[in-house]
Amino acid sequence: MRSVIIGTGIGVPANIVTNEALSQLMDTSDEWIRVRSGIRERRYADPGQSSSDLGVIAAAQAIAQAGLTPADIDAVIFATMTPDRLLPGNGPLLQKGLGLRDIPTFDIRQQCSGFLYGLELADLFIQSGRYRRVLLVGAEVHTPFMPWHLGWDTLIGQSTREITEAERAENTLTRDRTVLFGDGAGAAVIEGREGEEGLRLIRLHTDGSGADVLTMHGAGFKRRPFVTHQQIDDGETLPFMAGKEVFRSAVTLMPQAVREVCEASGITVDSLDLVLVHQANLRIIEGVQKALGLPPEKVPHNVERFGNTTAATLPILLHECLTDGLIRPGMNLVFTALGSGLHWGAALYRT
Repeated sequence: MRSVIIGTGIGVPANIVTNEALSQLMDTSDEWIRVRSGIRERRYADPGQSSSDLGVIAAAQAIAQAGLTPADIDAVIFATMTPDRLLPGNGPLLQKGLGLRDIPTFDIRQQCSGFLYGLELADLFIQSGRYRRVLLVGAEVHTPFMPWHLGWDTLIGQSTREITEAERAENTLTRDRTVLFGDGAGAAVIEGREGEEGLRLIRLHTDGSGADVLTMHGAGFKRRPFVTHQQIDDGETLPFMAGKEVFRSAVTLMPQAVREVCEASGITVDSLDLVLVHQANLRIIEGVQKALGLPPEKVPHNVERFGNTTAATLPILLHECLTDGLIRPGMNLVFTALGSGLHWGAALYRT
């Protein structure tokens, strides 16, 4: 019995925000952003459009593509770092939005590695015989992290007012992060089947000594109260990222994880047909590709159009590769990701 992905889907907002549009709000430019990240544009959700809303869109598409109905799903795993509410998690909200029957839902928080960790859980559920079909969703709405009160609403047509110089200066303070992220969701239906197709091997890692290189200091229950106006004013409710350390970890640990699953499976890295890398930054993706000694066509990317959608990057990329015909029967694929935690790993999958 192997865990086989039998349907995929995506849910992305309609609002396309280009680098030129961001330059209206802060001291940046298309060239500045592209040189550092490779990103040209990203999607922003409408006010009130949540990660569970986007997850419902992606999940409905994945279920339909699998030739199933919501009644056929036995369990849900929802990976996100941007849930609609602090409680409950997004699993019950997705269940309600899709009209699923009374089934268990699991919410996980491995950030950029969320889909990879969810794949491991789905496989364990299926291999145990507990559930036959698992719906795995990765979805994020990052825009609420951003200072919308400082003119971000103009980017999606909610306002036509002029951005003040004070607002522009304030927005520029967080440009190293805000230009990177977009909103979106991806989903996969995973079913247990006999045969050669499916998940072959997965290896996951966590190193808590790196927890502070990618984190959010405010709005946590170590603080009393857990959030204050001062935390907001000080920017502690925005993600903090030690960029150089994250980059160095990503281009070292993801290639190591890919080699690990290949070696354990008795295949060589150069025999891989595709490596699907977490879409954080084009420079990281290129670094992973070069570290593995693979040609660019074996490491596809779409970060230039969606930005970093955290737990959604891998399922969105998978769906696009399937839709575009890049993935065909009989291929060896590897998924790999690294994110806050630090959590990272890789999964070998046979199509």
